[in-house]
Amino acid sequence: MTSILRSAFFVLVGLAILTVPMFVWGCAGRPELLPNNDHALRKTSAEFAADAAKRFPYKSDAPRKGTALARAQVGYSLNTIEIVNLDDRDWDDVEVWVNQKYVVHIPKMPKSDLKRLPFQMLYNESGKSFPVDNDKPATRVNKLEVFHDGAFQDVKVQLAD
Repeated sequence: MTSILRSAFFVLVGLAILTVPMFVWGCAGRPELLPNNDHALRKTSAEFAADAAKRFPYKSDAPRKGTALARAQVGYSLNTIEIVNLDDRDWDDVEVWVNQKYVVHIPKMPKSDLKRLPFQMLYNESGKSFPVDNDKPATRVNKLEVFHDGAFQDVKVQLAD
């Protein structure tokens, strides 16, 4: 009986050794380890960077509509922004801007649907993702805005950690 258990153990360890590298290599170029709940946000890092490049320069002359009916929280330990549309209607073609320098496009933001945005989804005009070393004020989320329906709105942000 012990030899059967020992053999089973070695088979399981062997499978784990073979499976883990395939899992890790299969995620190469992805901004997050687990698939995003929103299928439209299941892109490679290169796709996010290319999409962000189309959205520059920052539209500083765009109209402003005050504060959005939305909430966001930043989790620096997980390098993630979570944002939810609290409006009574869905939003289409939304750009989420961080510090007026990093952007990600969200095709649809249904009301009350939480979106998880890892920092590696947000890109600047140079093709660099939002920094994950957030020990300085310059590398933290200081301003969060949504751009939709031709105007910017500020989003109130709270700390998740």
